[in-house]
Amino acid sequence: MTEKREYGDDYPDKTLYIPGPTEVREDVLEAMCEPMFGHRMDRMTDLYTTIVEDTREFLGTDNDVVVLTASGTEFWEASTLNLVDENILVATCGSFSERHANVAERLGKNVDRLEYEWGQAVKPEDIREALEASDTDYDVVACVMNESSTGVRNPIEEIGDVVAEYPDTYFVVDAVSSLGGDYVDIDEHNVDVIFASSQKAFAMPPGLAICAVSDDAYERELEKGSASWYGGFQRTIDYYDRKGQTHSTPAIPIMLAYRKQMKHMLEEGHEARDERHREMAEYTREWARDHFGMFPEEGYESQTVSCIENTQGIDVAETIETVSEKYDFAFSNGYGSQLGEKTFRIGHMGEHDVGSIEALTDAIEDVADL
Repeated sequence: MTEKREYGDDYPDKTLYIPGPTEVREDVLEAMCEPMFGHRMDRMTDLYTTIVEDTREFLGTDNDVVVLTASGTEFWEASTLNLVDENILVATCGSFSERHANVAERLGKNVDRLEYEWGQAVKPEDIREALEASDTDYDVVACVMNESSTGVRNPIEEIGDVVAEYPDTYFVVDAVSSLGGDYVDIDEHNVDVIFASSQKAFAMPPGLAICAVSDDAYERELEKGSASWYGGFQRTIDYYDRKGQTHSTPAIPIMLAYRKQMKHMLEEGHEARDERHREMAEYTREWARDHFGMFPEEGYESQTVSCIENTQGIDVAETIETVSEKYDFAFSNGYGSQLGEKTFRIGHMGEHDVGSIEALTDAIEDVADL
């Protein structure tokens, strides 16, 4: 049985280079300290319509946007309940894409996996072959955009173009660890549902799930007759259209932080934010190849999380601990038992820049004696 460990007041601040949560601006944190107000007041309508429409503007989409108090995990479940009658094809290439398939199975759906070795990327031609060869009529094709367990960035744009050839099949994208730091043209590439979490590339406190929903996906749910209650597209979108609010009590302080951060993101611009993340990723890959190796398949490396192969056999856990103690920098080991000491991960997302990433890699070089 787990024993209580009392939370204290004397923890050292650590600069976060993990795959999320990431660093948050001071003024964004301070925005959470406004006096509390009711979630059915006009003030809440002003707040919620601001963050929804600012998100839509930032993403450059005409689709509906839903912002809920939840983890991005909510939309694994909700999109499955909202869109899948029986059959879903899930491309799996790491821990989180596999978990998406597991969620659908627990919800009683028939799940076919298009499986890849960890580190390999999903290929559009394989999706096409799977759809053409199968006797199954798939309600949904699901794919992770950024598999943060392996550092793979899947080509969801090309995959979306393939799925578009099957008008009765909907395309669901888990972009939890990439949206906001890796540009994708949602409308151009037939993405029916794409979702993210606030604590990743959006660089906000944890607690909000962000989702963009196409008109076709919304209409599909109406036809189904059953759907998620909390994350139902009809329930969330219709309530917003009527009231400009959420159907259930939201985490108001985090939404206040969201409003502040989204203004920063709009000021920077989506393309500029994308370019800054690309520069960080390119720097990290170059550094990794000089000292170690990259774990993902070449040409499919993530723009927000680098998974670095431990070719030098350093003690990853000890290096992480020493860097944390000596420099107050936190980065991550490989994910789970498969990759724990075989890889390590650097999150270069949110408000970081090349200079701050270089500070971390300098610290790793020092501690690991590279």
